[in-house]
Amino acid sequence: MPRPKNERIVVNPPLFTKFKPIGVRPDLLKETKLTLDEYEALRLADLEGFSHADAAGEMEISRSTFSRLVENARKKAATFIIQGTFLTIEGGNIHFRSNIIKCVDCGHMFNTNISHEIKKCPKCHSENLLNLAGGFGHGKCCIKSDE
Repeated sequence: MPRPKNERIVVNPPLFTKFKPIGVRPDLLKETKLTLDEYEALRLADLEGFSHADAAGEMEISRSTFSRLVENARKKAATFIIQGTFLTIEGGNIHFRSNIIKCVDCGHMFNTNISHEIKKCPKCHSENLLNLAGGFGHGKCCIKSDE
């Protein structure tokens, strides 16, 4: 029986989670799923330029696990670009370090600590907020209520 996987740390939830070639309906495309930990590995290695050892430390996983994640992520990204699949980012055994909140009324986006719940937009004071981490099941389960 394999040992349980540890949660991998992802700094922020992705702003966008669905990508497809223009002019083709998603239901006509083969789907490629990129897990949140693969997304984070790709971000750290290829966007931020971290070494595998440093990126593994950021995600609180071993260097070899990080290398496998980034290899899988690169293959999926290549499949999306070359074969024109419908790419979705979802799933994985992760925990967000911080969150992004978007005000639906004014469009303002702001970063917040995952453990701090925001009830009003700091710009327009609207209560119509979108919790991006909440879309991945990291809403109130990760927030310690101050009430």
